[in-house]
Amino acid sequence: MRYPTNPAWEAVAAPAIAETRAWIAGRSFPRDKPLIDVAQAVPGYPPPKLLTDHLARLVADDSSHRYTEIEGLPTLRRALAEHMSAFYGATIAAENVAITAGCNQAYCLAMQILAAPGDEVLLPQPAYFNHQMWLDGLGIRAVHLPFRPDRQGVPDPEEARRLIGPRTRAIVLVTPNNPTGAVYPPEAIRLFYELARSNGLALVLDETYKDFLPKDGAPHDLFRDPEWAETVVHLYSFSKVYCLTGWRVGSVIAHPDLVSRIAKAMDCVAICAPRLGQEAALFGLGHLSGFVAENTRTMRKRAKALAEAFRTNDLGYELVSVGAYFAYVRHPFGAASGREVVKRLADEQNLLCVPGAMFGRGQEGYLRLAFANVASELMPEMVQRLKDSV
Repeated sequence: MRYPTNPAWEAVAAPAIAETRAWIAGRSFPRDKPLIDVAQAVPGYPPPKLLTDHLARLVADDSSHRYTEIEGLPTLRRALAEHMSAFYGATIAAENVAITAGCNQAYCLAMQILAAPGDEVLLPQPAYFNHQMWLDGLGIRAVHLPFRPDRQGVPDPEEARRLIGPRTRAIVLVTPNNPTGAVYPPEAIRLFYELARSNGLALVLDETYKDFLPKDGAPHDLFRDPEWAETVVHLYSFSKVYCLTGWRVGSVIAHPDLVSRIAKAMDCVAICAPRLGQEAALFGLGHLSGFVAENTRTMRKRAKALAEAFRTNDLGYELVSVGAYFAYVRHPFGAASGREVVKRLADEQNLLCVPGAMFGRGQEGYLRLAFANVASELMPEMVQRLKDSV
């Protein structure tokens, strides 16, 4: 190119999943050892026919192809507010809700409003790569909370307290976590909330995987605080729960003033989230509770099966944390590059995962397994392939 570009984006890391999938491009895999792909977090089952039939009918309706309101369909905003209110035992209003084109966009728009170039955001390590990439592209400094394998991946609020500076604007938490799978206990979430509130910061709480928690019930009580909206910026995705990854629909739940600012950015970026995705999410909230409950049980069984497969004590690999869609594993190859380990697993074991280094510095010794699309009965086979690589 002869023309200049923004140097901040030139320095941003390449998309991790695209790089990882390139390592198996053009390959075929034998029947007796097919590819086990645990690189990208995708549901291992299709959306229910009840939903696809509903969408097929909507495609014939001319109104289905028009813009919605910038903040999303009013009916969907109300339905999500009611759903979250019931789930958390709290009061959340439709005016607190903005519908976005996936949770990635929810995060990007929120961070663009919350912080300016040169500001700082506390981001626990390892971090979901798109979260780091977006901050880098905006010129916002990510201040990393150290990875704590001794706490099963749960960051330490006291360490966060020491890292807050005059330009800190927000703390980001993802629970259940991507990439580690760690489910943060309610007392830890509460401590981070109090820390953010006492310092005048936003607590950006990404709960994309809340529908795959290891047990029933609300994972925290933050929304029961009458002043929650002064601190909490909640992110959510419909992609996994209703198998809508390609439809791009997520949400921000926050103070109405922040929602109005997000709407300004949304109008410039996409005008609104895809209408049919919004219609799918609305239908899901009203009609698919049984589908969700069954898939929650399925994911719990898969996580349990994976943990049980790792209980063999001569694997070489160590399961550090597991939950929702993900497991975070320490590999036994010492100083070897994570990319080197993953490429070898792909080449020799037909097992594709993501190196920990793609989630931040200091993560070379780890791998992420996005096991959601692997049936419970295949977990021993996947773990055996890890063992065979040692």
